[in-house]
Amino acid sequence: MIEQKTPHLTNFQQWQAWKEHGDIEAKKRLIEQYLPLVDYVTNRMAIGLPKNVIRDDLASNGVMGLIDAIEKFDYCRGLQFETYASWRIRGAIIDGLRQGDWVPRSVREKAKKVEEAYQHLEQKYLRTVTDQEISEYLQVSEKEFLNMLQDIAVTTVCSLEDPIRDEESETRMSLLVDDKAKNPDYKVHEFYLKESIIKGIERLTEKERTVVSLFYYEELSLSEIAEVMSLSPSRISQLHSKAILRLRGALAKYKDQLMQQ
Repeated sequence: MIEQKTPHLTNFQQWQAWKEHGDIEAKKRLIEQYLPLVDYVTNRMAIGLPKNVIRDDLASNGVMGLIDAIEKFDYCRGLQFETYASWRIRGAIIDGLRQGDWVPRSVREKAKKVEEAYQHLEQKYLRTVTDQEISEYLQVSEKEFLNMLQDIAVTTVCSLEDPIRDEESETRMSLLVDDKAKNPDYKVHEFYLKESIIKGIERLTEKERTVVSLFYYEELSLSEIAEVMSLSPSRISQLHSKAILRLRGALAKYKDQLMQQ
């Protein structure tokens, strides 16, 4: 995924020198070694963001996330640093975006309305609802609904990194990390989270599942997915938005259960 520079010391020795002996030079080498990861995450997150969002600002926040990851990573646990760092980098970029208030309130309100529509109708009918049903519920035409999806597309790329509780930093995705914990509460939360996600994915249309798979698992860009599926980038963006909003609805019940505990 990223090209790593070959230091004089092995990767394990670099971590050991930094963590065990506080070697600042080893820390600097680790930062340099994983800087390409910041570019990788930044480029993916920049897809679909408004033009007023400056990529260099995203990268700067990403570097802070990388440094935070290097400071907090436990190299003795056998986990892959790239995965851990990616979450930290994404989190730092998202924090920067939130502080900059980059999404207009009107767009956030649209996203909330559509998400609530999916949640209400799919819980009511216990099946995947159509664009027509969503449009009728929102009292807009199907064309207006698709335009709404296009407007709120930028709010759905980062949704899995959103915190489960507003006042905490723990995200939905972070609960999927295998941290080798034996805490029974953690295992229960993990089970119900995975079950909620599975049920949500089952309600996606075939095209929506394909987009989610290609974007989050195959790590293709939206433009690359458009080429693979022979659809326009705007159509792929709409499919991605609908998929994420459906998943948000499926996770809403899980979120409510957590808040009650």
